[in-house]
Formats: sequence, C-alpha cells, structure tokens
Amino acid sequence: MKEFSITHSRWYLLIRRHWLTIIFLLGFVTDYLLLNRIDDAFDNAILLFYVLLASISLLLFYVGVAEKLSEKWSQRLRHYMTMLMQYSFGGLLSGMLIFYGRSGDLSVSYPFILLIVVVIIINEIVDKQSDRLLYNLAVYFIGIFSYYVLVMPVLVNDMGDIIFIGSGLLALATMILMVKILGKIIPNFMAMQKRGLTFIVGVIYVLFNAFYFLNIIPPIPLSLTELSVYQLVERTNTGGYRITKEEVDWFDIRAFLSDDFYPIAGQGVSCFSRVYAPTNLTADIVHRWEFLDNNGKWKKHFVTSYKITGENKLGYRGYTKIRNLHDGKWRCSVESERGQVLGRLTFTVDTTKLPKNLVTIVE
Repeated sequence: MKEFSITHSRWYLLIRRHWLTIIFLLGFVTDYLLLNRIDDAFDNAILLFYVLLASISLLLFYVGVAEKLSEKWSQRLRHYMTMLMQYSFGGLLSGMLIFYGRSGDLSVSYPFILLIVVVIIINEIVDKQSDRLLYNLAVYFIGIFSYYVLVMPVLVNDMGDIIFIGSGLLALATMILMVKILGKIIPNFMAMQKRGLTFIVGVIYVLFNAFYFLNIIPPIPLSLTELSVYQLVERTNTGGYRITKEEVDWFDIRAFLSDDFYPIAGQGVSCFSRVYAPTNLTADIVHRWEFLDNNGKWKKHFVTSYKITGENKLGYRGYTKIRNLHDGKWRCSVESERGQVLGRLTFTVDTTKLPKNLVTIVE
C-alpha cells in the first residue's frame, strides 16, 4: 500500500509539473483523431473553434490577471482559461502540423515542424508572468498566421503569392486587434512589453515570409497522396491508367530496403503521382526529373507541368516519362508551379539487370 502511495505521488508530481504541456498535447491527440480534409466543413469548424477558443481564453485569462472581476472569478479565470488556452494552442498547431505535413515533403518542410517542437520546449521552460505573456502572444500569432495561410486558398479557390501575402496581412491585423484589446485590459503590462512584443511578432512575420519564398512552407492546400516510379504507364481509352510494375513479394525484405529500379529495355521510367486539391481549386503540378552527377550535385534533366482540379476526391492522377536515362541516382519531384515540393522520390537506375515478376494493372 505504501509503495502504491509513493508511485501515485510521483505521477501526481509529474503531472502537476508538466500539466500545461500535457493539456497542450491533448489538442494534438484530438486533431489526430478528428481532422481529415481541409475542405471538409467539419474540419474547418474544428480549426475555427480553436482560433475562437484561443482568442477568447487569452483575453479572459488576462482579465483574471488584471483582477477586473471579483477575486473569486478572477482566480477561476486564471486557472481555467490557462487550460483552455493551452488546449486551443495545441489543437491549432497540431492541425497545422497535420495538414502542412500532408502537403509537403518532410525533407524540405522540416523547419516548420521544428518550429512546432521549439514551441513545445519553450512551453516547458517559460515561467515568469511577463515571459508567459510574450510566449502566449507568439504562439497565438504563429497559430493564426498558419490558419489563415491554410484556409484562405480554400475559401477563394486560388493559391499563390498574393493569397499568401494577403493571409499574412490578415494575421497581422488580427494580432494588432488582439494587442489593442489587451492594452485596455492590462495597459501597464502591455506598455512594458511593447518593444519585446514588436520584436517577436516582427521576427515571426519575417520568418514565415522567408519560409514561403524559399519554398519551405508546403503548397497548402494541395497534398500528395501517391508517388511511385513504374516500368511503364499508359493512358487507356476509358480515361484510366495501365501500369506495368515489378511485383515484390511481401517477405522479400531486401527488395523493400533497396531503391534499385530495373527498367524495361527501350521504355525508360514513368513517374506516377496522385495529388489531392480542394473542390473548385485549379492548380498547375510540376514533375521535375533530376540525376546525381559525378560531383554529387543534382542536375535538371526534364521538367514539365500539367493542370489539375479538385473534382476527384481521391486525387488527380498524372504521370511523366523519360526514356534516355543512364545508370545512377535519379529523383522525381512533384512540385507546385512556384517550386514548393509536395513529394520527392529518389531511386537508383540499374540497366544491367532486367525487372522480374512484371505485372500489369489498370486503375
């Protein structure tokens, strides 16, 4: 019984010490279970709920800090609004992580994911009241900036530089409004933190724009649902695709670990992709073929594009093909028109061997 009591006490102390992060992560769990498609009304309602909950709980928390109400209600606001604020931050950021992760190649968009990790770490170490204010507003700005960048293309059925810049300005306007309201609630506190807040918001704004124009932010709201290289892909008379590929036995571990590709003589290699876009959105998709030269640098071999629409809920299919390839490392990248990478597949061409167990399917 005494051992159980000690264990229970340890768990209690652990939860009490990290309860803000635990509630923050609960928002991640909720999103993982509920979020599916960015153009789905339910998913949009969840994300909007997080934005509204974050805004309201943030304001009410500082109403409690300023003791604008009775001591009893101020204490309740400080306690419960902290939990709601952390939950909404976790839900909003994880929603962005889910959709941004689906929309881009992790090898390119990892800085954004790293930003989320940094937010969680800072959540653990920030303790001072003044630092917590700056942290809360910084997370809030990151959340609404990401949210506007995500939903605006869906609402206007378009994407591109103007949409991103407009989304950023809208996030900045929302942040200015939040700061002005807080200036009425905790005027002295906000006046003391004005310089630090201006610096943090400015850094985040510049960072997001740099991420976008350096093609680090994925091409939201597009998402790549399939990317493969095959021995042969042909369009059928009925609008489908006839795919010839090398079938691999499920128990052949070596084949799964290897990236070797054996082409059919004279047929080259076909890169087949399926890209999901929200309904009514039209975009250009680019296939970029590259090979690794003798100096270890990727060289452009072939680039082409095709237009997709959001009519197909399973994703819009397309393929490109090259015949004049040589042995060595190759990769096929699927990108947006401005160069944001949705996905990338690297493989090693070996023409000294013939493909085995070829099968043909129609889809």
